[in-house]
Formats: sequence, structure tokens, C-alpha cells
Amino acid sequence: MGRFVQLSYTLLLSALLAASPSWGQEGGAAQADKPRVHLETDVGPIVLELFPSQAPKTVDNFLKYVDDGFYNGTIFHRVIPGFVVQGGGLTYDFTRKEPRDPVVNESANGLSNKPMTVAMARHRDPDSATSQFYINLNHNQSLDAKEDQPGYTVFGRVVEGHETVIKIVEEPRGNYKQYPDAPNTPVRILNATREPTSP
Repeated sequence: MGRFVQLSYTLLLSALLAASPSWGQEGGAAQADKPRVHLETDVGPIVLELFPSQAPKTVDNFLKYVDDGFYNGTIFHRVIPGFVVQGGGLTYDFTRKEPRDPVVNESANGLSNKPMTVAMARHRDPDSATSQFYINLNHNQSLDAKEDQPGYTVFGRVVEGHETVIKIVEEPRGNYKQYPDAPNTPVRILNATREPTSP
């Protein structure tokens, strides 16, 4: 039954992406006002386009981690079909890497947690996000900012490698008691680099 549900979800996600052209795959080089980051993973590449106009401090924070090589060797440790794929803080043996100071919350920027958008993970404190990020697998409106409370800061989107995200979702999980949502075979970010910008 579990495999059937997972397959059904994968088909649903594919259909959702196909029906959402504004969040579809887009080729071409990065623009100076929308930098792109290439994540080479164990199951394929993912390219993120970032939104510094809407989330300047968050994008700057993320790019510093990229430039420092912090994400290299980290894993996607939390995979919840229909919700998110999260990574950017733990190594293959679940050792937590020491992050920099937290970044201020910028969730009231008009961006919503739509499918294949990228946002910062955090604790209860709205200003507690550091290195960990997640990719939305659905329109998670419950994570958006409300008038009376901050949400989770969306700062980019997946523009290439949707099939890679789906592969991560399809990985079997459940072998690790402390991290039951982690893939049984670790899916690492082998290398995270900025893509060249167009002249």
C-alpha cells in the first residue's frame, strides 16, 4: 500500500508541475538580479533560482553557505511526500554541521510556499533560520506569513531538476529511528556552486 501511495503522489506532483507553467523548468543562464545555484546530488542535479529582491538577507545568507562549501556533503534528511524535502545541515552519518548566526525572518515578502519553491527551515523563533532549507512539494499555505504571525521565508525556486526532487521523494525511508523521514540510502549534496551569470 505504501508504495502505491508513493507512486500516486509522484504522478500527482508531476501533474501539478505540468499544470503550473509559472513554476516550470526554465533553461538559460542566471541573471544578475536572480542568481542561480547548482546542486549536484547523488541522484542528479537541481538548479535553484534565487530572489534577492524579495528576500535579500536570506539569499545573501544562503549564498555565503554555498560559497563557503558548507553544503557539500550534507544530506536531505527529512523527506515527507506531499509536504517537503529538507536538507542543508547534517552529514551522511547525521552529524550536525555548525552553522553561522541565524538570519532575520523575511517571510512577509509576498512569496508563497508553492510547489518547488525553496524556503528556509527554522525553529519556533521566527529569526532562527541558519543553513537548513526545504523544497515545497505542495502548495503549503500553512507555512506562509499571516497578518498576525511570521511564516517560513521563501527565497527561491527549483528551475531545473524537478525529476531529481521526485527521485529523492521516491527513496525508501524508515531505517533510522532518530530520523524516520531520512532516505535509507543517504542522498547527499555532493557540490553546491553558483552558476555563471549572463553578461
